[in-house]
Amino acid sequence: MSDTRGLGRRETGGDPAAPAISTTDHIGLAETHSAHNYNPLPVVIAEGEGAWVTDVEGRRYLDCLAGYSAINFGHRNPELLAAAHRQLERVTLTSRAFYNDQFAPFVTSLADMVGKDQVLPMNTGAEAVETAIKVARRWAYEVKGVPDGDATIIVAGGNFHGRTTTIISFSQDPDAYGGFGPYTPGFRVVPFGDADAVEDAVDSTAAAVLVEPVQGEAGVIVPEPDYLPRLREICDRERALLIADEVQSGLGRTGTVVACEHTGVEPDAYLFGKALGGGVLPVSAMVADEEVLGVIKPGQHGSTFGGNALAGAMGRTVVRMLREGPYLENARTLGEILRTRLKEFVGGGVLSARTIGLWAGIDVDPSLATGRDLCERLAERGVLVKDTHGSTIRLSPPLVVSEEDLNWGLDQLGAVLADLRAGAA
Repeated sequence: MSDTRGLGRRETGGDPAAPAISTTDHIGLAETHSAHNYNPLPVVIAEGEGAWVTDVEGRRYLDCLAGYSAINFGHRNPELLAAAHRQLERVTLTSRAFYNDQFAPFVTSLADMVGKDQVLPMNTGAEAVETAIKVARRWAYEVKGVPDGDATIIVAGGNFHGRTTTIISFSQDPDAYGGFGPYTPGFRVVPFGDADAVEDAVDSTAAAVLVEPVQGEAGVIVPEPDYLPRLREICDRERALLIADEVQSGLGRTGTVVACEHTGVEPDAYLFGKALGGGVLPVSAMVADEEVLGVIKPGQHGSTFGGNALAGAMGRTVVRMLREGPYLENARTLGEILRTRLKEFVGGGVLSARTIGLWAGIDVDPSLATGRDLCERLAERGVLVKDTHGSTIRLSPPLVVSEEDLNWGLDQLGAVLADLRAGAA
């Protein structure tokens, strides 16, 4: 890797034929003409390759967020770009009024990879969750025999499953739900990691337990090893579906195809998104056996773009790459380096660090900095990360990141922490 990391400059970024627009001008225009539903770091990215991105002024950054795991395979991955180019030259969208020749290979390969029968493809992760809610309720009425309108779904506190009207109805984040009522009923929220609370909440009306195997937005919270097995036992005994939201945790992030593998638990349904589109376009899916997804009949659920030809080409390529490529091994090997290096920072500005695979949540001493402040300082040193709540940040670099670059990025974190400690002395 060149010694010019984070130091390069050029006059224009993006399209070389386009007029130069400075970072300040880009941000000013965006702030004027875009709704303020995000609070981005002051970085304007123009290009990306592998684990690195370049801004409009030529500065390079190590991407340690990877689109919240949507870019697990790196920016401009050659295999994914080749698959996209081939499909773009043929057909991109037919709608589900017809079959396309990418649909069957996509759904078959995805179902086979996780040992299920059927796939219901959608676009975004939130749509996958909405799909699961509808399917669970229909299953409760038609299969379990819950009286119509009485179905309940048990969810975990601190969850992040999306921001649709229904999903925010069981969020505990005031930014997500505040001021958007009235809220959708039918959910019971219990503490994450507390299987006893789930058991107390489940009754004859329970359609499903919906859970993230690892809570990403909450700060990469990894439950105790017996948590998911206990949920599986409860759902089996009480005849409720166990639905694993693997939108962030799945498809390689934790060093396994699905995070559920770490405890040997097989849920009744998996929800995928983000990395399933290879960082090229939104692709999501609910994957389950026919006895679950079979409750949905024509006209009862769908999406114009769900299962489109381009999405199918991307999804089937992602499945092949996971099965044949080095990505899972990379996540395991580099994840161990990440875990070991982060231990060095605990007590030196870091209160605690949680890792699983190539994914980490880091709680910074709030007397030193907020998470936002830490992210801004790291960006100045050429590393892009994102805060989540308070003084917690998370790291999720692409699975293609090299050991050298990962260590360099962690060195920058160490340098920022040292600067903060010096300033507080």
